[in-house]
Amino acid sequence: MNNAYYLKYGLDYNPFIKNTNKVFVETSEVKELNARLDFLIQTRGMGLVSGQPGLGKTSALRNYIEKLNPNNYKVIYISLSTLTVVEFYHLLAESLGNEPKYRKPDNFKLIQNSISLLADGKKITPIIVIDEANALSSKILADLKILFNFNMDSKDKAVVILSGLSSINDALNYRSHDDIRQRIVTKFEMQPLSENDSLNYLQTKLEKAGGSMSIFEEGAVKAIISLSSGIPRMIDKVMNTALLIGDKYNSKLITREVVQMVEDEIK
Repeated sequence: MNNAYYLKYGLDYNPFIKNTNKVFVETSEVKELNARLDFLIQTRGMGLVSGQPGLGKTSALRNYIEKLNPNNYKVIYISLSTLTVVEFYHLLAESLGNEPKYRKPDNFKLIQNSISLLADGKKITPIIVIDEANALSSKILADLKILFNFNMDSKDKAVVILSGLSSINDALNYRSHDDIRQRIVTKFEMQPLSENDSLNYLQTKLEKAGGSMSIFEEGAVKAIISLSSGIPRMIDKVMNTALLIGDKYNSKLITREVVQMVEDEIK
């Protein structure tokens, strides 16, 4: 296999694999998520982002928060969702710039004091993003409401974004989590891309890498979109495999036959 197999198709790099030039595509789903996040940040409080694997929840969140003004917002990103309660408090206290304490109640005070200092003293909104939130223990979920509740204040001091697989919605439907579910200001469940969005996703990535849709034989694009089921991660996987197979068989175009071989390989 040619290590630069993508060159055959006029690409400067392969935009469908990780660790290459970053190509972010703002789909209709991403635009809707951004609108929800804009509202959440204006009002503060808790938000929920969910969806099946491969829809790009994490990429969309990272793209959004990277654009925020660091003079106005302090973003804390936590993705180690299998932490114990004590470890969670320890990590959050440390992320807020504190020397963590041994006891949970002490870290609780550190976290609340730090959030108050940022929000009230420095006029900086803390934004805590908890990724893979579907893996959070019930104890941590139960503590979140208490942790970000400031007794005498009618206004939230921080933004908390829970992001995870759709199963987090089932967890939050338990009566024991009524309090936290009721505190969610906005929630958004990402959906697979429409056919038009899938086409735009594919075209944008190719163009960003110096290529074009002319690399496809008629009918191949529709086959790729159908095989990918509107899931961005699957579009990337199908396209990367198609480029590899096309190069292997010295195919000048990505044909329907190449896509069929992709389907056989990734089943």
